[in-house]
Amino acid sequence: MKLQTERVSFKALSLTDLENIHALLQLPETDEFNTLGIPETIHATEKIISAWMDKINENPPAQYVFCLERRDSNQFIGIVGLNLRESKFSSAEAWFKIQPVYWKQGFATEVLIRILEFGFDHLHLHRIEAGCATGNLASVRVMEKAGMIREGTKRKILPIRGEWYDAHGYSILREDFQAFHKRRGAS
Repeated sequence: MKLQTERVSFKALSLTDLENIHALLQLPETDEFNTLGIPETIHATEKIISAWMDKINENPPAQYVFCLERRDSNQFIGIVGLNLRESKFSSAEAWFKIQPVYWKQGFATEVLIRILEFGFDHLHLHRIEAGCATGNLASVRVMEKAGMIREGTKRKILPIRGEWYDAHGYSILREDFQAFHKRRGAS
């Protein structure tokens, strides 16, 4: 299975990506609205990746995580994932983290649309959710450009650096995505 967009290749997560992922997780800009926090050591990042890989290797997988590379240069640009819910719900949570140098260039939207497509077309999901801190206006724009619909706001649900933050909840259903995809193709 090969995932890609016009500008981005998706490759399966592996420990060979440790240094790139550690560098991404160390950036204050990518941590600003993140509940994960900045790993103190590369060993802490290795534990995070190992936990992701354990979920990827479950049968069936409980998670998919991909490293993202520019197709024209093979440069690492970030990570994207789907955390699957119990199978009877046929749903998942999408998430992404992109290097700041690639912000405001459409990469995050391109990647999110492709992971949604993967979830609906390959995994046959019914619903995909995502969320972000209410102050994370860039992620709000990405989710809305990808066709996701804001369903509401949860109060003080995100623990970030010892404080509680509100979060917007977004979702998209398979039929929403199909309609969105048709509109995108027509424009």
